[in-house]
Amino acid sequence: MSYLSLKSLSFGLGDFELKDITFDVNEGEYFVILGHSGAGKTVILESIAGLHKVEGSVHFNNDDITELTPEERDIGFVYQDFALFPNMNVKDNITFAAKYRKIENQKALMEDLIEFLGLQKIIDRRIDNLSGGEKQRVAIARAIFAQPKILLLDEPLSAIDPTFRNQIMKFLKEIHKKYKLTTLHVTHNFREASYLADKIAIVINGKVVQVGSANSVLSAPTSLEVAEFLGFKNIFDASLIGEEKGKMFSIDPNEILVSSQDNLTNDFIFCGVMDECMGIVDHFKLYVDVGEHQFFIKVLKRDHANCSIDRGEKLYIGFDRKDISFI
Repeated sequence: MSYLSLKSLSFGLGDFELKDITFDVNEGEYFVILGHSGAGKTVILESIAGLHKVEGSVHFNNDDITELTPEERDIGFVYQDFALFPNMNVKDNITFAAKYRKIENQKALMEDLIEFLGLQKIIDRRIDNLSGGEKQRVAIARAIFAQPKILLLDEPLSAIDPTFRNQIMKFLKEIHKKYKLTTLHVTHNFREASYLADKIAIVINGKVVQVGSANSVLSAPTSLEVAEFLGFKNIFDASLIGEEKGKMFSIDPNEILVSSQDNLTNDFIFCGVMDECMGIVDHFKLYVDVGEHQFFIKVLKRDHANCSIDRGEKLYIGFDRKDISFI
């Protein structure tokens, strides 16, 4: 039985509309909602938190919470801009929930959060004297101190310097495990989603278009729309490889072999013409025309000391069935 369940959730906001949002989140799961800016990801989080009056239903632990106020839902929300109280210092921000609800073992919890999140040196500072990373840690500490049943994170890495992004992603995963949270995390970043998520829902134009395990969603899109959103390359009609016409397939640019000689032994081999070869740091990007189709191929410079095939020259490309993704 799911811990959090959204069923046919719909909501209109100006010209934007959430349409029939349905998915389940299991207890203890790290669930990522992935989509472009403006797709409706944050509106979904806000609807779960009770900030919008929606059609459809939100169930938590088998109870219908659709009509409950935000305060009655026990949900922690970390906004993209952190929404900290500028008139309070770090300690007062973290412990704010104690003003309106009973917090069990709050002294021990506070000490644990300070130590785990490395807040000792900034605990008495004003919010406007903090860096983006420090504000993020304070916002997360405040949410966890309130002992929420579910933690909602709205683009939590958007204000973080890219230099520290990997460190913060690791930090989020550790927090999730340490405090035994059920987490919903909104992002537009595929690498974030891949590293953090147990399960992913892809949202495009206010609709959930695919949901499943992180690996299945990111490696096996169920529609052309999702494949294009995920940046899949070399998407062609399957008739090109002898399959049913109208079915689509994709092949990773890194899995295609290239040779100037007819000596490849792959499952599928094509004779083509070089259109362009671009040197990019440690690899070449090749654009090869095969009839009316153009293949995009990446080859490492260590495997090809130079791009020895000139534009307009004939060459052979090959790839194996095991590397194909059918869409």
